[in-house]
Amino acid sequence: MKYGFVGLGQMGKPMAINLGNSFEVIAYDQRPDVLPADARAKQAGTLHDLSQCTHVFLSLPSSKVLEIVLFDKENGLAGILQPGTVIVDTSTVEYNATVDIGNRLDAMGLRFLDAPVSGMQKRAEDGTLTMMIGGDAALARALDPVLRTMANKILYMGPRGAGQLTKLINQLLFDINMAALAEILPVSVKLGLNPEQVADVINSGTGRSYASEFFLPNILQGIFDQGYPMGHAYKDLISGAELGARHSIPLPVLGAATATYQRALLEGLGDQDKGAMVKVFESLLGVTFRKSGEGDNK
Repeated sequence: MKYGFVGLGQMGKPMAINLGNSFEVIAYDQRPDVLPADARAKQAGTLHDLSQCTHVFLSLPSSKVLEIVLFDKENGLAGILQPGTVIVDTSTVEYNATVDIGNRLDAMGLRFLDAPVSGMQKRAEDGTLTMMIGGDAALARALDPVLRTMANKILYMGPRGAGQLTKLINQLLFDINMAALAEILPVSVKLGLNPEQVADVINSGTGRSYASEFFLPNILQGIFDQGYPMGHAYKDLISGAELGARHSIPLPVLGAATATYQRALLEGLGDQDKGAMVKVFESLLGVTFRKSGEGDNK
């Protein structure tokens, strides 16, 4: 079997490399020469080079890009791949878009799983991601040895779209957590506390979370380019708002977190990671949550 991989960004590149360490992989990205020279996975020149793959994995930044990659009239994968080819989408995209894409691929004789991942770049490099799968359970089980080259926790969540819904729930909690940290951390400095000591207490106490463990060391050093850019990640908050509206579910805490996120985007912080939300309240209070002598590196 030959495996294709499309999208060699922050997450896709290490995933494709890990997959290529165990299987024959040909990968594509619109940027040339993304893969390192020693990678066993080989980079394709065009999407057409993936036409004979039996399985194709996708790691793309949005449903708009996904639509183009799959359904472009001249170069879309759906028109290039052989009937019965399995497409596994590890991107994070909207639930409704996922269901629609899966239905369209069904009509074209292609098989589809939504399988978004969680864990950020370091875990993608280590092959220790969490993968949440929606779609045909038997197909997912058959792919288990392949998926485990990229993820060490694989959860079958239900029918098509269930993987994306699960990822959304996880991401919304992550976003809320970071917005809360962004609001409260500058307060501690405003009231005279030492940022390093506060961070130490949080990450060894009950305020600890994955968001605090990942972002606090970077915030203290003024580093804001180690996570997914806020401008790209904003789609999760749009999806959360849509979920609440469609199902008449009040989401007041999410709404408050979204307002902080939006303020950060309006202040031009969209190319920085979620830790940069702290700058919204730092600016408001006239303080910075940094180690002594540290400024912003990004």
